[in-house]
Amino acid sequence: MSDSPEPGLFDGVLARGRAREAVGDRAWLQAMLDFEAALARAQARAGLVAGDQAEAIARACRAEAFDAAAIGRAAAETGTPVVALVRALRGAVAGPAAEQVHRGATSQDVVDTAAMLVARRALAVIIDDLAAAADAAAGLAARHRDTLMVGRTLLQQALPITFGLAAAGWLSGLDDAVARLDEVRGRRLAVQLGGAAGTLAALGDAGPAVVEHLADLLGLAAPALPWHTVRTRIAELAGALGEAAGAAGKPARDIALLAQTEVGEVREGGGAGRGGSSAMPHKRNPVAAVSASACAARAPGLVGALLASMVQEHQRAAGAWHAEWRPLSDLLESVGAAAVWLRDALDHLEVDPARMRANLDASGGLLLAERVSGALAPALGRAAAHDLVGAACAEAAASGRPLAAVLEARAEVGVHLSPVQIRALLDPAGYLGSAGLFVDRALAAHQEAARARQEGST
Repeated sequence: MSDSPEPGLFDGVLARGRAREAVGDRAWLQAMLDFEAALARAQARAGLVAGDQAEAIARACRAEAFDAAAIGRAAAETGTPVVALVRALRGAVAGPAAEQVHRGATSQDVVDTAAMLVARRALAVIIDDLAAAADAAAGLAARHRDTLMVGRTLLQQALPITFGLAAAGWLSGLDDAVARLDEVRGRRLAVQLGGAAGTLAALGDAGPAVVEHLADLLGLAAPALPWHTVRTRIAELAGALGEAAGAAGKPARDIALLAQTEVGEVREGGGAGRGGSSAMPHKRNPVAAVSASACAARAPGLVGALLASMVQEHQRAAGAWHAEWRPLSDLLESVGAAAVWLRDALDHLEVDPARMRANLDASGGLLLAERVSGALAPALGRAAAHDLVGAACAEAAASGRPLAAVLEARAEVGVHLSPVQIRALLDPAGYLGSAGLFVDRALAAHQEAARARQEGST
């Protein structure tokens, strides 16, 4: 068996990064074998299996010693790969220890615990890449705290903001996603050991102790009872991954929009040939942002598939449990790829403050109409001021004249505002509200989260 799966035709885009290997066939197989090794050792701790027999089983639990493809083909006969795996493992264990393989467990115990191990290992790399993307966003927010740009709502120009504030928004979403994934990884991934019907009857009174030992050996939580048909842990994992996909997809979508030729406020770096087209030599597509968006877009359907599998029959499901296997792997892989692509996009993002300012000025001051009406409201009343400035905006748009010139020419405005006051009101730098404060808060929260994460890992 090779160390990593062969790359597929679309994997360079949709399966980029380390999460792909963490959810591959070999990773799953090793996770199932890790369960079997830990189960034997846990039973040795509980006095059910001799220590030397447990170690003999553990020594045989190496994925490279097994044929994953053959085990997969045999799964068609039993509805699970575990039966063939256990048979092969017993064949690999010498002497009486072979009789102790898989003692008291059922197939679902193996696969569910393996899913938790696979998820934990994949989450580690996803969190790392998302945190690095957040660091890159923090750098952009700090460098461009006061860089003026257009704020857009419903894809139309709205009010002045700063690029730092836009990047701080990306940062905040990424930090939230990292925190949620960290929480699920640390608290909600649990071992599964319930035996045939969730009673652990085959292990007698030692069952609960074996579960505790198993959890300790694998570094997973010990649940209060088996969760064969209580799939809230899978649902929480899916939800956290879906949240992470959305948090990665948001800046990716913004970058693609800001990189449009007609906008041109950012572009992706990365060297010659990056973002090329098969047909148009002039193209420089924002390939990292586009790819991150594509990977993130796969997540909702996969999350939905996992949530749809929550309703399961009696003590062991007839199909719903099996339906989770592929979507879970695909979701981890897709979110991992989205995180890698976004990290790439943010690390190499080139910002054009001059173009941002040009786009801000392109409307001739219309973006500051709200500020002018607010200044006139005390004298005219809010509704009358709104209508007056609205009419001036319509005239400016129709005539192509700057809003300042139109306002200065209107006597009803000049009674209350001088030309100097009008031009000051139409200066976008003076109408940013608390944008700078919000950037500072986002950066402080990010630094605190990074410190907490670092302390938690030491």
